[in-house]
Amino acid sequence: MLTGELRAKIDAIWDAFWAGGIANPIEVIEQLTYLLFIRGLDEEQTREENKANTLGLPMERRIFPEGANARGMAYERMRWSRFQNEEPAEMFAIVGEHVFPFLREMAQEGTAHAEHMKGARFTIPTPGLLDKVVGMLADIPLVDRDTKGDLYEYMLGKIASAGQNGQFRTPRHIIKLMVELTAPTPQDVICDPASGTCGFLVAAGEYLRAHHKGLFRDAALNRHFHHGMFHGYDFDQTMLRIGSMNMQLHGVEAADIRYRDSLSSSHGDDADRYSLILANPPFAGSLDYETTASDLLAIVKTKKTELLFMALFLKLLKPGGRAAVIVPDGVLFGSSTAHRAIRRMLVDGHKLDAIVKLPSGVFRPYAGVSTAIVFFTKTNSGGTDHVWFYDVQADGMSLDDKRQTLVPEEKFGPVPRVALGAEEHARNNLPDVVARWKQRAGAERANPRSGQSFTVTREEIAAADYDLSLNRYKEVVHEAAEHRPPKEIIAELLALEDEIAAGLKELEAML
Repeated sequence: MLTGELRAKIDAIWDAFWAGGIANPIEVIEQLTYLLFIRGLDEEQTREENKANTLGLPMERRIFPEGANARGMAYERMRWSRFQNEEPAEMFAIVGEHVFPFLREMAQEGTAHAEHMKGARFTIPTPGLLDKVVGMLADIPLVDRDTKGDLYEYMLGKIASAGQNGQFRTPRHIIKLMVELTAPTPQDVICDPASGTCGFLVAAGEYLRAHHKGLFRDAALNRHFHHGMFHGYDFDQTMLRIGSMNMQLHGVEAADIRYRDSLSSSHGDDADRYSLILANPPFAGSLDYETTASDLLAIVKTKKTELLFMALFLKLLKPGGRAAVIVPDGVLFGSSTAHRAIRRMLVDGHKLDAIVKLPSGVFRPYAGVSTAIVFFTKTNSGGTDHVWFYDVQADGMSLDDKRQTLVPEEKFGPVPRVALGAEEHARNNLPDVVARWKQRAGAERANPRSGQSFTVTREEIAAADYDLSLNRYKEVVHEAAEHRPPKEIIAELLALEDEIAAGLKELEAML
């Protein structure tokens, strides 16, 4: 967790960019990503040099070659530890004219470490701003993996507070809830087909570090974690760079973060590949049939992105694979043929596990749309018995545009450090979701439909034309109100009328 001092330093860096003429929060993050990447390259080569000196062996991997580039600049001078001590004008020339071209050359050579630096652009406008930002970044310790990850997450949080650019970010506590309920295992192969900043993949990795520490002592599992577990697609190169850096700073060496238009590309190479999908795909959009992947249209014929993504998840999951995905409420009750087909497929063709309805303010101030998390398992042979519903009414933050935290930090999120009382539960339902999820096949089945959570049988859902909206099954209990007899009320009104008439007569006599 970041200290107040570190937060203040990051805020100062952010303010320096704004004062220096870079006001677009995405551009700020992009330039910081490049600088952090450059610093990381230098630190990695330093580790290799120390290892070689200690063992008395040649270096296994040299990032900065010996000699000079085609423009006559020594590679040694392109290292962070060297150029940060130069005068501002010289530093500016080295970074802009030599370091950034070097990053692009690394990408052209096909090194995985620089895969997403192909389009690296240096847009810091002045030597003074570069010198100031490099100096500030040098003061931030990046030795600890947790500090690196928290630092980057804090920076990404600033994007979310910067207007429309934050739309791609799912609130971190909602991501943690989805990860907590799906409980990733060391053997999982995890995918987010709309990865953005890779928040879901990062959270899954952190969950595994906390709950399966032994996996790093097993050579095969350790390699799988770093090289085979995490996969993310996006068609925005900026997001790919940010997401890739996010994974690296959270200690994942070689996550598969790559360019792909998930709805337009064929998925033959990825079909039946993943055991867990975590996603909040873009929705409320439409595509032309001409640009939509034919293998998705074979599952459901529609132009609606939210339904096509559901078809994509079913395509990518291997049998037995599970998914937790955020969908707009329309997916749950839409009346079109495609809407009903997707729901019928989930209920009858696979195993629909749960619907967790989220309050409509979760994505404010960017959108007020009502959403839900759908949990399902791909079986290709049915298996739905009871579907668990939970009505989240409070997520620990205000549901207005300000989204202020309503509970202390130690009581926030799905797994708070301190247990919540009844009063805090009314402001943060997420720990209760986790607790009741574990009982969904047991005590939860006895819950009345008037409660915050309950289960519904497959037969009842099928009879309701596969409507999956929580309100379709929730029972509202109206408290009986006692009313006085009408004759008694009328008599009282007549008495009041007589009293008013008498009062008027007295007033008239006085006048």
